[in-house]
Amino acid sequence: MRGIVATIKVKDGMAKDFEAAAMKLVEAVNANEPDCLLYQLYRTDDAHTYVFMERYKDEAATEFHRNSDHFKTLGAAMGPFMAGRPDVVRMEEVE
Repeated sequence: MRGIVATIKVKDGMAKDFEAAAMKLVEAVNANEPDCLLYQLYRTDDAHTYVFMERYKDEAATEFHRNSDHFKTLGAAMGPFMAGRPDVVRMEEVE
C-alpha cells in the first residue's frame, strides 16, 4: 500500500474557496479511482493549514491519480487559494 500526506497552506481569507475547490477533487477521486482506498481533506487546528490523507492499492494507482484529468483540472483550480506549493510525504506501508 502507498500512503501520501499532502499539507497545504491557504492564503488569508481563502479557506472557504479552497475548501469548495478541494472537495470537488475529493468527490471526483472517490467516484473515479477504485484503487484509491482513502482520499480525504482535513482542516487542522491552524485555520490556514489543510491536509489531504491518501491511500492507494499500489504505485500504479498512485500514478493513475497523478495523471487523471480530474486531478490535473481540479488540482489547478485550488492553486489560486494556496500560499505556496504543498508539502508532500510519500510512504510505503510496512507489513
